[in-house]
Amino acid sequence: MMKSGGQYLDGAGVQNALNRVLRPLVRLAIRCGVTFPAFVDLLRQLYVNVAEHEFALPDKQQTDSRVSLLTGVHRKEVSRLRGAGAPVRVVPDSVSRTSAIVARWLADPAFVDARGMPLPLARTGEAGEPSFAGLVESVTRDLRPRAVLDDWLDRKLVEIDGEDRIVLMEGAMVPRGDGEVRLYYFARNLSDHAAAAVDNVLADAPPFLERAVHYDGLSEELARSLEAYSREIAVETLLRLNKYANQAIQSDPGGTSRWNWGVYILTSDGSSPVGGEKPEAENAGGETA
Repeated sequence: MMKSGGQYLDGAGVQNALNRVLRPLVRLAIRCGVTFPAFVDLLRQLYVNVAEHEFALPDKQQTDSRVSLLTGVHRKEVSRLRGAGAPVRVVPDSVSRTSAIVARWLADPAFVDARGMPLPLARTGEAGEPSFAGLVESVTRDLRPRAVLDDWLDRKLVEIDGEDRIVLMEGAMVPRGDGEVRLYYFARNLSDHAAAAVDNVLADAPPFLERAVHYDGLSEELARSLEAYSREIAVETLLRLNKYANQAIQSDPGGTSRWNWGVYILTSDGSSPVGGEKPEAENAGGETA
């Protein structure tokens, strides 16, 4: 039991919370062929890694015995597993290139209309005129615009309209098709959300904004209507934030910090459990939490 925010966190309560949080991850593991023994091996490595890198005492060398005490993993196993180093964030090339170009298309005043929506772009253009070639070259000179266009057409991130202009598709903002890309965003976004939520639970004063609006006991029609409306608002906010950040980085000297703002929407059928629990009894009220 540990004290947090003036209150004590009960171990059994934490286990109940983890049971709910881990349920969808276990569903993913089973669906993708990650067996229980493999999952246990992964957890064992994570326990040792986190204890080694995040629970060392100040000015003292972390020992196998202390890691074993913290984790419950046998000292021989600790000795075998230690030294792997903290996890490294690996960004697939297709993610870093695509996201940078799409971000510019959605944020740079030269490539959006008066409503802030991405303009259809000619393949090439005269000096000063927006074009797809100009967009790609404004982000990187290491890629030929034609190669990027062919790749994006194949991935259905863009399409060619009747005037031979390149139009950005919604799929460019929603990873699909490419398993490597989808798993990258899954891991990054869910990990960041979990990290913020854990810090909020452990800190005396929650350092991160984490709120949700939720209503239970709804008709399917209303749930779908709320989903559509919230999608519209979320996309508008994402575009505004991207525009603001993309302009701000132009004069930023750079450093080691990073920022991530995300949003999720879930509607579910009350007949099936979500997150390990069946929905609560009818509740017409809504709240933020």
